[in-house]
Amino acid sequence: MRILMVDDDPVSRRILRAVLERNGFEVIEFKDGQEAWEYLQKDPVHLVITNWMMPRVDGLELTRRIRAADFPGYIYIILVTGNDTKAEVVDGLDAGADDYLIKPFDVKELTARVSIGKRILDLEERHQSALATMERMAMHDSLTDLLNRRAIYTHVDAELNRARRDNQPLCLAMLDVDNFKAINDEHGHVAGDRALQLVADRLIHNIRNYNWIGRWGGDEFLLVMPGCTAEIAREICERIRNVIRSDRVLLPDGTSIEIHITIGAIEVSLIEPLPLDLLVQQADEVLYRAKHSGRDQVLVWDPTRPEFFNEVPQEEQND
Repeated sequence: MRILMVDDDPVSRRILRAVLERNGFEVIEFKDGQEAWEYLQKDPVHLVITNWMMPRVDGLELTRRIRAADFPGYIYIILVTGNDTKAEVVDGLDAGADDYLIKPFDVKELTARVSIGKRILDLEERHQSALATMERMAMHDSLTDLLNRRAIYTHVDAELNRARRDNQPLCLAMLDVDNFKAINDEHGHVAGDRALQLVADRLIHNIRNYNWIGRWGGDEFLLVMPGCTAEIAREICERIRNVIRSDRVLLPDGTSIEIHITIGAIEVSLIEPLPLDLLVQQADEVLYRAKHSGRDQVLVWDPTRPEFFNEVPQEEQND
């Protein structure tokens, strides 16, 4: 663990460094608060031991600056002072110091107080890690590790607002696995899960960095393509479809099965803004038509053809 030490007295710095390094800490030292402050802004160190009285920026001012800044993670501050009056100690704690040492300090006391700081920082790190894990679990699908329905909906909404504001094209695509029920029925749910995981993995590795993909539900996925016209969306979707159909899902018994997907995509009309729910419904409708006209294909709706949604799929015409 690194410790940033600030003191204008070279003798004090040597003593502190020797004690801290003997206890396994990496020490970064400065002779005044200004130097330390400039360093912290470039590379935040999460445990600071600073003397109070120093030229330019003293320990109290350094503490205030640290507390006013928006550093990633908490910075634990031990303020060192030669004055043991209660008023000065209170001033230091009020400024944001977590602990204090009175000069001349006892080596064992210094070690103990630094150990307390390290323990608190370790707890903070575990707490932040737990929060990050919980946040990820709340936003990601547990099976595929893609964004879940709520999260992808949020991203679609943001991209839709951006597209309208900047007058940039945007395409949405809904896709699902062909004959997914048959995969579950014939090979079991483990095979179905592996099929969804394969699709999710190939989607992640075959879309652009600024695209969004999420599991909409069951075997359906929603793809958001900012800056894409219908033709570009078709190219992306065809590439995804071909990548997936050229792969196979390995089953526990050593056999494998092919996976095919069908994709329905729309280019969002910026002339007549529609509610997000209706746009997603339109993408789902294009997917439905693609499924009923043969599966294993990409169908993209041209927004200049409003009659598209009044047409009856060919299969239904024949029924």
